[in-house]
Amino acid sequence: MQVRHINTALYDANSYLINGKVLVDTGMNTKGLLEEIAKSIELKDLELVILTHCHYDHTASALEISRLSGAKIAIHNNDAALLKNDNVSAASLFGYKAPAIEPDILLNEGDRIDIGNDEELEVIHTPGHTPGGICLYEAQSKSLFSGDTVFPGGSIGRTDFEGGSRPQLTESIGKLVKLDVRTLYPGHGEVSSNDVNRQIELSLRMSKGIF
Repeated sequence: MQVRHINTALYDANSYLINGKVLVDTGMNTKGLLEEIAKSIELKDLELVILTHCHYDHTASALEISRLSGAKIAIHNNDAALLKNDNVSAASLFGYKAPAIEPDILLNEGDRIDIGNDEELEVIHTPGHTPGGICLYEAQSKSLFSGDTVFPGGSIGRTDFEGGSRPQLTESIGKLVKLDVRTLYPGHGEVSSNDVNRQIELSLRMSKGIF
């Protein structure tokens, strides 16, 4: 699996270009993202934009990227309607209106997304940060795209936004500790391959309040 990590602003979410055809999250800097994508592929070759959850810092550029490339937009069923909610999408916190995104594909637990090269992403529903938050697991490379569910070093996603739930987040991270993960691609921060299974275990302890 070929993954290009893209981040164009200090406080923006990470984007990941996978196998030159799938983009996970878009961040907010549309111009910067387009410039970075153009370094790897022709924009028309982009087929799918997967949003790990509805928050504005992960979704703001999705509509324009989709319009320019023709790529479809996918998000978990439970977050689809929240994309257009100024408060739950956190767009209002950034001083913007939520983008009027109508997703093409509604994802659910256990769905598998073909990413080419005989590889696929498994959708893992991980509510807690948002109701429809997801992680994506690629089994061959043991890669986990974790959105804002877990981060390197045992950090976890916030649950104090509207739609958040610490008990749900704890249950969600409980799913992730059962995976064998070699590389963690988080929604913010740096990619990590340093004993990732242990890092996720620490995230679970953090979510449970066990220090």
